[in-house]
This record gives sequence, structure tokens and C-alpha cells, in this order.
Amino acid sequence: MSSMSALVKELRGKTGSGILDCRNALQETNSDMEKAIDLLRQRGLAAAQKKAGRETKEGVVSSYIHAGSKIGVLVEINCETDFVARNEEFQEFVKDVALQIAAANPAYVNREEVPVEQVEREKAIYLAQAKELGKPEAAIDKIVHGKLEKFYQEHCLLEQSFIKDPNRTIIDILTQKIAKLGENVTIARFTRYQLGQE
Repeated sequence: MSSMSALVKELRGKTGSGILDCRNALQETNSDMEKAIDLLRQRGLAAAQKKAGRETKEGVVSSYIHAGSKIGVLVEINCETDFVARNEEFQEFVKDVALQIAAANPAYVNREEVPVEQVEREKAIYLAQAKELGKPEAAIDKIVHGKLEKFYQEHCLLEQSFIKDPNRTIIDILTQKIAKLGENVTIARFTRYQLGQE
């Protein structure tokens, strides 16, 4: 196997991008693996943003029951065509999202779903905490903003670190799938059940 083929294989393993895309990215970056990864991520994000406005009327509703049958998840993930809905890569993404929901217990798909009253309540708590600790007035806004971002990362599915790869978020994985599958994909809704909890 030539060194370029080995690099292409390694880059594909790290990014999930196509062979030709990997080869082109490596050629454009003089075989610099990190720069090639960044380049593919930028292109994937650009491709995903182009597709973001497209309607997603197909997809699947899937379930996941955690070992021991104490936690269960129902999730709806949409795409543009039935062809992609049946695609193995799409199905694997759906399973990963269901597993993420079971393990990380998000409350919302994205930050736009968080009720305004809850955001204001969180801000008030963080503000009171900062004042209680005697933080300087100039730093309080930054502290509140930082804690609110952390709240979103913990409670919003798309912003959570992926349990199988904590260096990437669910939105990173979703963006990669959109670029790879060639059509818009959206996580519509989910429900997580835990035995004995309302």
C-alpha cells in the first residue's frame, strides 16, 4: 500500500469522508493530517449548511432499551428520502443518538427549545452565585454567560459531547452525516423513560 493510500485510509477512519474527498484534502494540505481533517470538517459544515433548509419528511422512529430494562428511549430522526432512511449509515446514526439520550439524559434537542423562563431562572441563579462569591462586577457577565453555555452543553442533545467520542459533539456527528449522506437530517424529538421516574 502506497503512503498516500495509507494516509487516505487513516483520514477516512478519522472523518468518515469519501475516498476522493480524503485524497483531495491530503493533496491540498501537503499530506498534513490535522490540516486535512480541519479542511474536511469545514467543507462538511458548508455542505451541511447548504442542505439545512431542505425539508425532512422521511426518516425513522427508533427505540433503545438499555441493558437491565430500566431505561428506554424513543427517538424520531428525519431525512429527505426513504432511500436514506433505509441506509445503514443513517440507521447507525439513529442508534448512536438513542444510546446518547439513554446515557446522557438530555432535556431538549437544542437550545432553542429551552423555555425562556428557564433560561432566565438559570441566569438569576448564576448571577446570585457570582455575587455571593464576591466576584468583581466586570467579571459577573462572563461568569453567567459561561455557566449558561455549560447548562446548554449538559441539557441540549446537539451540544452534548458524544459518549463514543467525547472530543466531538452530537452536532459535529450530525453535520458529518449530512455531508456524507448528501441530504438534510434532523433530530425531531425524543422521549426518555427511566423506571420509577415521572
